[in-house]
Amino acid sequence: MNPVSRSDVPPVPRIVPREQHSISRKNISKAALRVLYRLNEAGFDAYLVGGAVRDLLLGGHPKDFDVATNATPEQVKGLFRNCRLIGRRFRLAHVVFGPEIIEVATFRGTGEDGEGGDRHIVDGRIVRDNIWGSIEEDAIRRDFRVNALYYDISDFSVRDYVGGMQDLEDRSMRLIGDPEQRYREDPVRMLRTVRLAAKLDFTIDPAASAPFASLGHLLTEASPARLFDESLKLFLAGHGLKSFKMLEACGLLKFMFPATARALERGDHALRALVEQGLSNTDARIAAGKSVTPAFLYAVLLWGEVRDQARGWIMQGVDDNDAWQRAAVHVVGEQCQRVAIPRRFTLTMEEIWALQPRFEHIHRKRVFRLMSHPRFRAAFDFLLLRAHESPRMRELGEWWNHAQQLPPDMLAAALGGGVPVSEATVAAAAPARKRRRRRKPAGRGKGDTGGT
Repeated sequence: MNPVSRSDVPPVPRIVPREQHSISRKNISKAALRVLYRLNEAGFDAYLVGGAVRDLLLGGHPKDFDVATNATPEQVKGLFRNCRLIGRRFRLAHVVFGPEIIEVATFRGTGEDGEGGDRHIVDGRIVRDNIWGSIEEDAIRRDFRVNALYYDISDFSVRDYVGGMQDLEDRSMRLIGDPEQRYREDPVRMLRTVRLAAKLDFTIDPAASAPFASLGHLLTEASPARLFDESLKLFLAGHGLKSFKMLEACGLLKFMFPATARALERGDHALRALVEQGLSNTDARIAAGKSVTPAFLYAVLLWGEVRDQARGWIMQGVDDNDAWQRAAVHVVGEQCQRVAIPRRFTLTMEEIWALQPRFEHIHRKRVFRLMSHPRFRAAFDFLLLRAHESPRMRELGEWWNHAQQLPPDMLAAALGGGVPVSEATVAAAAPARKRRRRRKPAGRGKGDTGGT
């Protein structure tokens, strides 16, 4: 069974010589170059391929460098002592250079003339695929045309077999072959389409986006663990806000985060502002090289449903703490059936949510107890995101911001005496600057005047 159509393949490949493209070896990792050169010297074809070539042509700086070759995994292993073979669905060679791993893949075949491998397809999905082939077959086996570009280490040219160079110029995401068939082979490919379009600031070709409406439900059958990994790539790679907006516009958000989609569909503008601001802040932290945690972002995405369910339980007479706990357990349980969020993150999410009502109790003991909580800082940052909910939330955020700037004794005195904690209070609590005493120049006595 041929998994892709050959209708998109030009009759003659486009070969872009070194002087007509922007890829420079100084921007390729030394480890990748070592692999490419050794394969080439051993008589094998060796190409840098995929996202690395795409990003280099766009002027970016790839983090990963993948290699394609006509050498089998076993032959690759024979050339590199620091190589290990992995994978059952796709047999690959990993060449390890300290913390860097260069992934080396043998050219995939279409199955028509391939030898020395096997393919197993269940319900249209490829579950095992180790048919070797030519570079032309390998190109049409890839997912997107912009990912099917090959940098040839033998002459430093770029080879284009499917029109990827044109897509880079058009800034458009197009699939190779029939989009519906490609999505049926691997439904997560729909998320990859959105993610790469957001990352590269490309548009999605209408033919590539058309099947989303009819095939989006296939994402519910994907592995929740795999969807968790994909969600990290969507939201924690520096383009989370754009990915989120594209997921929603393409109708795919409801298949990954049904609770988020339901809450937003209720038309809560403050909630939308919270979610978008949370994603924007995360993108800004990543751009600044600061750390981020998935727990905070997932707490943002699921907040609307947790809040509404907790309020519903409270209106039915359930104790506040129990209501928030029930809502958190229910929403997290539902979400983990789609995206398998690890327990270490869900525990933090539940704590962030549970602390939100406690910010409204401005009493001395409660204030100090809350400020000593290990999740206080994350919960406070979350409170600031809620400023759009109401003027009361904005005032609470300002109060707690000022409170943290006061020395403990001044804060205790303000709370005990009913003094409002404000910018003026913080300014009044700031220690007075001591006047610096001027030091006398050396050698001067009490009666010295400084004259000659």
